[in-house]
Amino acid sequence: MLNIIITGANQGIGYYFTEQALKNGNKVAVLDLETDNLEILERSYPNRLLYYKTDVCKEMQIRTAIADIIEKFQKVDIVIHNACLCSFDKEADTDFSTYERVFDVNYYGALRLVKSILPYMQKQKNGKVIFTSSGVGVTGFIGISPYASTKGALEALAKCLNLEYASDGISFHIIHPPLTRTKSAEPLPVPKEFMADPKKVGYGIANHISSRHFILCHNFLQKVQTLTCYLFPIKMGRLMSKMALRYIGNKQ
Repeated sequence: MLNIIITGANQGIGYYFTEQALKNGNKVAVLDLETDNLEILERSYPNRLLYYKTDVCKEMQIRTAIADIIEKFQKVDIVIHNACLCSFDKEADTDFSTYERVFDVNYYGALRLVKSILPYMQKQKNGKVIFTSSGVGVTGFIGISPYASTKGALEALAKCLNLEYASDGISFHIIHPPLTRTKSAEPLPVPKEFMADPKKVGYGIANHISSRHFILCHNFLQKVQTLTCYLFPIKMGRLMSKMALRYIGNKQ
């Protein structure tokens, strides 16, 4: 049994991850601004699911929730930063404050979580920290430069901290889900049939959460696609963006 903390899991991939992780016999604590779906889920797992209305942009809210979780769980094995914010517009139409807001949730939210949990993991001499990334953080994509930039930054952060905390028995990892039918992805100029089912993705990640690999995916095919993006980032970015532009043109 694992004790898991995850941010941003009231819906989408995070919610289904939580549901499957609970089915697998784990304990899960969720930090999210919304908790309505978790309140319903908690009825089926009253002794193994905790949830906290928490803004990942507020350091004290995170620290307070973490302290309570540690008191109840005694130990935390895995911490996942899954909360995210994505804007959709060309760079020329995106003001500086939008970049700041997206970074505050996606990148600094992850950093706040890390700084809140690391003292406990260092005492334990073990632990796993995971950031939810995206292929666009590797390849780029049109119209989402704030979001893609944060994902690229998280990749670098995970690599750096992996080196710095290895002697403490703490590892850092990246989740690479496919483009998924979630609320945050709705405005993307991509046909819905090309997007993955969030339930399948969340369940798959939960079933692979114990993997020691740096990159975690919900299935083998996604792992191959992700590695292809790493091998040919510019080509893949151009290809995906051209496909999106063609789709927009066909709709008009």
